[in-house]
This record gives sequence, C-alpha cells and structure tokens, in this order.
Amino acid sequence: MASKLLLIEDVEDLGRSGDLVNVKPGFARNFLLPRGFAVVADKNTLRMQARLKEEREKKAAIDRAEAEQSAEQLSGVVLSAVVKVDQDGHMYGSVTAHDIADLLQSQANIALEKRCIALKHPIKAVGVHKINVKLKEGVVSSLTLKVISEDDQTAGEVPAAE
Repeated sequence: MASKLLLIEDVEDLGRSGDLVNVKPGFARNFLLPRGFAVVADKNTLRMQARLKEEREKKAAIDRAEAEQSAEQLSGVVLSAVVKVDQDGHMYGSVTAHDIADLLQSQANIALEKRCIALKHPIKAVGVHKINVKLKEGVVSSLTLKVISEDDQTAGEVPAAE
C-alpha cells in the first residue's frame, strides 16, 4: 500500500518541491518524513502545494542561471591526473569521480560535488578523456581530463587521445 505525500524539498529520482507522490510506507516512514523532505498529503497540506510550486519556480530560475555560469567556467577546463603505470602500460588503480572533483578543486579552483560528475565507470586507461558534468536544472557541461603516467610526465610527453 502506497503512502501519498507532498514533497517539501526536491528529492532526486522522486520529484520536486510541491509534487504529490506515492511511495512505499517504509520509504516515507524511514527517509522522507524524518528528514523533513515530505509531509502526509491531506486537505491542509494540499493548500501548501501552490505556494511550494511558486517557490520552486523562482528557485529553479536562480539555479539555472548559476548552473549556466558554472557550465561556462567548466567548458574550457583541462585537468591533469598523474598515475602510476606498470611496464605493460596498465594503470595501478583508477581515476574516479571523487578524484576528478578533487582535481577540479585543486587545479581549477571550482568546487563541485562528485555526484555531478557523470562517470559510468572509473577511468582505467592513460590518455585524454572527455568528462560530462551534470549541473542543476538539467544543465550539462564537459571538461577534459588528461591521465598521464609518471614516466610520461618526467619525459614531458602526453599520450594520444582515445
């Protein structure tokens, strides 16, 4: 049996503020209600729905403007990651979304959450990689990541693009 709730905050993969959603009782009881993301939908809370949607639209316009500004900053960014490689050219470990977020902070001075970096699998190959970044309100940008082996860095070489 599903519980009908009114979302007060945006919940990823569920809905936006002001939406009526049906969720399983355990999800509502253990996650949404204790954290204040939603309230049980009844006559009184349904009056809040219009106000929440108006606030959401205003916030969406602000978020979209900020995301587009961030997308412009990210479009020309080139990051470099130095990794250890064995004699056969295989990397020890990989470059993850968390590593890319740290590189972005240290090299380009742009703070970004690791969940914004759209990386299906960790990077396990040396070369030049295009990384997509998902920002707020559906704005998408990309950046370039050069994964360089320690040996190539000392020799000053950059591997060819994949």
